[in-house]
Amino acid sequence: MDNMNRRSFLGTAAAGALAFGTLGGRAAETPGKKLKIGLIGCGWYGLVDIKAAFKAGGVEVLAVCDVDSDHLAQGAAEIEKLQGKKPQTFKLYEDLLKVQELEAVIIATPPHWHALQFIAALERGLDIYCEKPLAYDIRESRAMADAAQKSGRIIQIGFQRRQSLAFQQVRQFVQAGNAGRIVHADVQIHYTTGLLDATPQPPPPALDWDLWSGPGPKIPYSPQVGHKNWRLEKTSGQGHLVDWGIHLVDATRVMLGLGAPCAVTAAGGIYFFKDKITTPDILTAHFEFEQCPVTWRHRIWGAEEYTPEISNGVSLYGEQATVFVTDAKWVVIPRGKNAERQVHEVKADMGTLHMTEFLDAVRARRQPGCSTADAHLSTTAVKLAMIAYDTGTKVTWDAQAEQIPGNPAAAALLKRAYRAPWQHPFRG
Repeated sequence: MDNMNRRSFLGTAAAGALAFGTLGGRAAETPGKKLKIGLIGCGWYGLVDIKAAFKAGGVEVLAVCDVDSDHLAQGAAEIEKLQGKKPQTFKLYEDLLKVQELEAVIIATPPHWHALQFIAALERGLDIYCEKPLAYDIRESRAMADAAQKSGRIIQIGFQRRQSLAFQQVRQFVQAGNAGRIVHADVQIHYTTGLLDATPQPPPPALDWDLWSGPGPKIPYSPQVGHKNWRLEKTSGQGHLVDWGIHLVDATRVMLGLGAPCAVTAAGGIYFFKDKITTPDILTAHFEFEQCPVTWRHRIWGAEEYTPEISNGVSLYGEQATVFVTDAKWVVIPRGKNAERQVHEVKADMGTLHMTEFLDAVRARRQPGCSTADAHLSTTAVKLAMIAYDTGTKVTWDAQAEQIPGNPAAAALLKRAYRAPWQHPFRG
């Protein structure tokens, strides 16, 4: 950091942190008054979010719902241990939303359910913390963004890496010009995934598989497409880029001030897990943004990584320096032979900070850092990549009209038809 004043940099980093999220400051709480919240989807990550809310403090969970009665009972029991009082339990989110004292809800269901639950919660007048991706398809995402804008409610979308001090500091470093013009960004998360049994079989008695499938297609149940593992299933999670890679695509957008991509190409396939998953185990997606291209790569199999320290992160290639950043570390590699690398390690409890920012924003009646409109842009980007992959075409995106011109096959994938009796929220 020789070419800049370190004190000045750290000052601007702190001042600009809200572009990502919070640096951990807390708003004052009303003594004795707890925010009354509900949880829609109390499986693995729903309870992660709830535990983050308890760490943040000042909440009471009034109600939870889930279409798996075992998850529902286990989640309610866990919450009772945490707050000393058992929440009300429901199978249907519509019934949970009728609880009169509710002030906010956490939505932690698979993304093919997000749009209906999100819009229903807004209609009920509730504030919302909703997990990413924002929606299953781009038209759902647009309907959610429009509904959020009209509602005036406080909304936070679960891009927890906006709370990473490393990403926040790199944003300030780059925007201060210390790496020169960024010419290209390389984004990747390589890891070896674990799979469950992909053999079609009857669902567990506790699970209402028809209701779990909801507005999406009702495919045959297997452990591999059920709880947690739906992330690699095309009809629900849409794969590694949409599930996990979206975190780093979102962080890259914020660091570089990017909007929507102008065009996207993608190539890959299922090479190792053939007949076991329905989304690519190898994928490269190339996003053409106005400022610079961004390339995503993933490989979700392999014995060992050659360079494991960079298997999860973002490399920004500038005219004066290269910057690598991951959740808790960022490294500057200056231009020039044998230039000394500058390593910065900065840790943060991102999940708790992100939830804290939401809860504080609800109390203060101000919008937190990750708006629905901004989450819509990141969701759109990764969805366009999967459309490019599915059609084997270059997808050009008219961001103003939100249309794919001259490519009917790709344009048809902007909106997925809902299974009856559910109705798609996008009218257009």
